[in-house]
Amino acid sequence: MTTCPDEPTAALAPSDEELFGTAAAEYASYRPGVPDAAVHLLAATLHGVPAPILLDLGTGTAQVPRALLPVVPRLAHVDLVDVNAGMLSQAMTALEPVLGACTASVFAGEAHTFVPHLPGRRPELVTCCRAFHWMDRPAVLAMAGRVAAPHAAVAIMGDGSLWTHDADWTVALRELIQTYLGPGRRAGSRGTYTTPGRSYEDDLATSAFSNVSEHRFPVARAWTPETVVGYLRSTSFARPGLFADRHEAFEAEARRLLAAYAHGGVLREDAVFTVLLARKPGTAS
Repeated sequence: MTTCPDEPTAALAPSDEELFGTAAAEYASYRPGVPDAAVHLLAATLHGVPAPILLDLGTGTAQVPRALLPVVPRLAHVDLVDVNAGMLSQAMTALEPVLGACTASVFAGEAHTFVPHLPGRRPELVTCCRAFHWMDRPAVLAMAGRVAAPHAAVAIMGDGSLWTHDADWTVALRELIQTYLGPGRRAGSRGTYTTPGRSYEDDLATSAFSNVSEHRFPVARAWTPETVVGYLRSTSFARPGLFADRHEAFEAEARRLLAAYAHGGVLREDAVFTVLLARKPGTAS
């Protein structure tokens, strides 16, 4: 399986507001988490490392470290990287109850410009969940090659979105969004996206982390009309600011549409969460 981004690679660096605006609260409330099987796969990469360091790129509201900390309580430090200051604030608030003895640092900026908070302390695991498509991917992998431990694993993860999911209700919802915002998929206030030319596998194959294994985890989700509407507020393709004064009308119409498709109030999504786990050739897997 070839894993391509489901959203555009940014031609220019996105600012804090261009992609997700001030959607940190909705992101934290409505975005699906990381499947347990994927969390345990990540945890296994740290087997035998006494005090591992995690570098989470495009951390959003810190879904990856929040899921990993209970499974790997010996994590010593987490570096959180995001361009959105609101996301980082939300991430630290969410992490605080589960950090324990682990420390955490935030880096507000583009992922490829990351500089470790503690020089000489190299991450053993670098993760990027549902965010790699927004980044300068070759530059990010080059940065990881510089800062990560020689035996580190890089995990590129994702499962598409409700825009890309192919079900009767998601198709109808996508068409409704297009009646308000035009035929192209919006990328925040930066316009629409163009089809990416390279897969994530191609990116990894030309990087230092060219030893790649793919892991696919089927996920069944149950949405309600209200949780879908909340999710949309957190996206780059349907956040409120894109609709201007028509957002209230859009949400009302979206609720009616979703209610018509729901069975017993539930909308089903069958997704596949894919993890590309990459290492430098010759290192342990």
